[in-house]
This record gives sequence, C-alpha cells and structure tokens, in this order.
Amino acid sequence: MKVFVARQPIFDKRQKVVAYELLYRSGEINNFDGTDGDSATASVIINSLFRIGLDSLTGGKKAFINFTANLLKEEIPLILNKDLLVIEILENIMPDQELIEACQFLKEKGYKLALDDFILDFMDTHEELLNLVDIIKVDFLANSTKQRNMIPQKLKNKKIEFLAEKVETKDDYEEAVKAGYKYFQGYFFTKPEIVTGKDIPASKLTYFQTLKELNEPEPDINYLAQLIETNVTLTYELLRLINSATFSGIKRITSVKHALIRLGTEELRKWVSLMLISDLGKGKADEITTSSLIRAKLGELLAEKAGYSERKAEVFLMGMFSLIDVLLQRPLDEILAQLPLALDLKKAMLTGEGRLGLLFQLILNYERGNWGKIEYLTQNLKIEEESIPELYFKAIDWVQAVLNLTKTS
Repeated sequence: MKVFVARQPIFDKRQKVVAYELLYRSGEINNFDGTDGDSATASVIINSLFRIGLDSLTGGKKAFINFTANLLKEEIPLILNKDLLVIEILENIMPDQELIEACQFLKEKGYKLALDDFILDFMDTHEELLNLVDIIKVDFLANSTKQRNMIPQKLKNKKIEFLAEKVETKDDYEEAVKAGYKYFQGYFFTKPEIVTGKDIPASKLTYFQTLKELNEPEPDINYLAQLIETNVTLTYELLRLINSATFSGIKRITSVKHALIRLGTEELRKWVSLMLISDLGKGKADEITTSSLIRAKLGELLAEKAGYSERKAEVFLMGMFSLIDVLLQRPLDEILAQLPLALDLKKAMLTGEGRLGLLFQLILNYERGNWGKIEYLTQNLKIEEESIPELYFKAIDWVQAVLNLTKTS
C-alpha cells in the first residue's frame, strides 16, 4: 500500500508551534470513503506511527489526527499515546448515541477531542458533542466574517478552545486573535507579509558574500577564509561545528583556512545557509526555520532520486531559502536578485517552471498534503512515489539532529 504522511503546524498567539495536524491518505483516495476507507486509513495510521514514531514525527508536540465515526466507535485512538494525540472528529459525522458514548469513553481515558470544520448549524445538531469536545476548528474560508466571529461568542460559556484554520492573511490572523481564537493554522504562516524597503541587514552580508563564493565553480579558499575571519560569530560557529560529534575525526585546527579545507565546500555551504536562516529567523516562528531545513534536506534527497546528484547542493539551497521572504518580509524576487543562485534555480522558486521547478513543486505539495498533484510530479521527475515518505522522514530526522546540535553549540 502507498503511504503518504504530511504535517501542518498549529500555532498559538505568540506564533509558536504547539501541535501539528497529521494528514494520512492513500495515493488514489484523498478522503475517507466508507468501510474500506476506514480500514485503509486505520492501516496507514498504525503502520506509519509504529514505523516512524509519533514523538519523532512531531518533536514531542501534540498531533491532530482525523478519525471517522467507525474508527472512533472501534476505539482506534486507544493505540496512540493520549498525551500526544488530539482526536479530530470529522465534520461529516452525525453524532448518534453510539458515537457520543465512544467520545465520552475516550474523554474519560484522557484524550482531547476536536470538532473539525465547525459551522453555526452544528449548534443544534451537535449539542451533545459540544459538551465533550475541547477544541473547535473553524474554517475561515468556509465561514463569513460575521459567522467566524459569532462562533466563539455563542459558545463562550463552554470550556472550549477555538482554532482558526485556513488562516490565509495577516488580517485573518488579527481578526481571529481579536475574536477569541487561541490556535491558528494556515498558509499565512508560510506566506510573506510584504513590507517594502527593508534591506538585508549589513551584519548578514558576510553570509551572502560567503555563499556567493561557495557557488563559484572553483571557490577561492583564501578569500573565503578572509571573509569568515571578519565575522566573529561565523568563525566561532565554524569551529564549534568542526568540534562537534559530526566531525569528531578532526583533532586539531590551526586556522580558519584549515577548517574550511577539512570541512569541504559542500558542507560549508549547508552550514552557512543554516546560520543565515537561523540568524534571520530570530524573533520569528520556529517553524519557519524548521520548514526551511526540511525542504532543503528533502530537496537534496529528491534531487538524487531524480538524477540531479550533481546539483543536489543547489537544490538544498533552494529549499533553505524558500521561506526567506517570510523572514525578511520582502518580495521573493527582490531577495533572489541578491542571492548567488543559478538562474534556473531562481526561476524554479518564482514560477515553478523547468525540471528544478517540478522538484520545488513536489516539495511544497508533499508538505501540504496535495496528493492529487504528487502523482503527476513524480511521474514527470521519474521518482518512485512510494519512496517519498521515507525521504521525508529522513529529512525530519536530519533536521532534528541539526537543531539539537545548534542548541548545544
């Protein structure tokens, strides 16, 4: 069976990630459809979670997972850790007595319940369920402004927290905060808020100059050493990196130039990119940095699968800088004009065109769970669709290791 897993972050008011929604689907079916759909979905959940590990997938944060009526009545959620799971009750479920009893049982066992895609009409049809759920998810695209503001008010006497999903703009986010929503989910957190006239900070120029030289056909090691030696932070991080367990075989470094030679240009390129993104991301949602790293590593792995091994380092940078417009709050085309990337790589990021554009589209569509597009993209890139979940989880594992290293450096 083809197994696909994607995750979408859920934020609090401080724009910190507090949970992930995990999306499980088969390649051919993009929804739950009858008994067969329930069985297939249960198998995907069990296989994926036991093979990967829920804690590993979410970094210890809670996972929101959709459950159908049959899965709830069969008590399938009990196979998952109650401290890591929020049970999402699908909006198309009519709460009969058996379902209410199943939800009551799960609630007594300590599980949190969320009602998905809530609309005002549910006030009458889901009254018993509203006495059980902990969280209500309100689709901001499916409800009018008046409706999505009324929902928290009408239910304010119940012990319910509200999650605004499909938050697409800054105005949506600010409206949701004002209306009393506690959690937020949507593309606003991965799309730029355009602010004109904001330049790259001068203190970060060394990173960009270093990257530019690293992307030359034959990088000048002496020039690179001079650049890095002018930046105390970059020099310190370089030596800490060399001293880490990743490069434990290197016993003694006599100079920055020596460190560069031992590290190699490809690894240096990755780490300079990481430090730049991390530095630019200070004060931003942690998920932006994490998502950038996952995209970078997944892109590198996919490039090898697609026969682009010679350009995997560039594809890594493509993923790394795919959210830099969010960090700098400037249009992506303006920022790319200042970055030392190949023209076809920039075009791939801006338009999705070309072979590299297909790779970029595949990364984004897999991240967002757009399974209908993935088959087309994998066929064109000649990548086995079944291999992507494993690559995705390899990327997540790599990112967690990298972030742990940077925290201890």
